[in-house]
Amino acid sequence: MQTLHYLTLSLITPPLLAVFADPDSLEFEGGAANVGMIMDWRQMTGRPTAQADTWGLGSWSGGRKLDESAGSSLPMLEGGWKADPVRGWVIAFGWIIASGIDVYWLSTVVRRPRLILDFALTLVFNHLVLTTYYAASLPTSLFFWIVMVACSTILVVAGEQVCVRREMREGMSVIGVGQADETGRLTEEMELGDVRGRSSD
Repeated sequence: MQTLHYLTLSLITPPLLAVFADPDSLEFEGGAANVGMIMDWRQMTGRPTAQADTWGLGSWSGGRKLDESAGSSLPMLEGGWKADPVRGWVIAFGWIIASGIDVYWLSTVVRRPRLILDFALTLVFNHLVLTTYYAASLPTSLFFWIVMVACSTILVVAGEQVCVRREMREGMSVIGVGQADETGRLTEEMELGDVRGRSSD
């Protein structure tokens, strides 16, 4: 499930960022296809992830030296880093879309309504562990936690509803009046067939 979730996010997030996020800030952070756009909780909050230039070697991001003199209308943070609040909203919107698609994955792979809660919360918890490891800090943004709670709610509620409806649809069958005796006989043979075979010998 975790792999399917990240695959879905990696297909949704870069195009959304390329269309809606500020290109200067996006280039500053390594581009739309940077793995940090999915794995780093600071990206969802619009915080910069590059480190300040403490050695006098210049700032680097995505394997390239950054030009700190580029003019932009974005707010500047410490060390000259640019902030793009739109990027955080775009990534959060991508998470909401991915959670809606994950409902399909849950209903296809897990199939049992009673297991949906476990799988959904495990998926979100694993992301929390991975994003904490990737960013080397525990998420401290309220916006990040609100998005995670919203995604968990979508996964649990919608996933259980889809699975219950499918079970109700597959579990219900209408038997005609003439077929009722034949169905009862076949069910009894199926349940007691092995016992009857041994007792008749």
